[in-house]
Amino acid sequence: MEVVSRYGGLERGMRQKIQLELALGSAEKGEARTAAPGGTEARTATPATESPAAIGPSMEAIVERDNVRKALAQVRRNKGAPGADAMSVDDLVLHLKDHWLEIKAQLLAGTYRPQPVRRVEIPKSAGGVRALGIPTVLDRFIQQAVLQRLQEAWDPTFSEASFGFRPGRSAHQAVILGAVETKAWIRGSSPRKTTTLNSFLRAKHDYH
Repeated sequence: MEVVSRYGGLERGMRQKIQLELALGSAEKGEARTAAPGGTEARTATPATESPAAIGPSMEAIVERDNVRKALAQVRRNKGAPGADAMSVDDLVLHLKDHWLEIKAQLLAGTYRPQPVRRVEIPKSAGGVRALGIPTVLDRFIQQAVLQRLQEAWDPTFSEASFGFRPGRSAHQAVILGAVETKAWIRGSSPRKTTTLNSFLRAKHDYH
């Protein structure tokens, strides 16, 4: 009973920590949902009547004023190097002031064409190079505007146990939550299994 109580308390503490991190991540980014109340089974989202992937956000929603302003702010925070047209992030603001109505009309008409990416080569520590393509800042701005609407449509349909490439979630959270769920599953089994898992939880891990 003492072993079960001690590890049950650790489980509750771990779960509360994960839920708090998810809640804070949602508040900061305004994109991901907060985690649902805890349970020992993986939770799945309520299926939609029609897949968002089949419908997709409308272009009108993508070029909506608040969405593009949010996209521009994110691109400016990301900074990054210029693309093939040599336009910097600071230049993008002035460019949009002069040309946004034209760009918006092209997007709505389906005639907008992305520009070629700039190819650069990044040296590898073990030798050789890694090829990298850098889009123009204008294309990065449009990509960000599309991404925001896609996340709004798709993220609520994902499982609560899904952590890959989602706002406010990380691989670290996935590993810890998986360990907590596993501990709940093996609770009451052999002390050797419980001790091994507890050692894993206390160890330092590299999540890069």
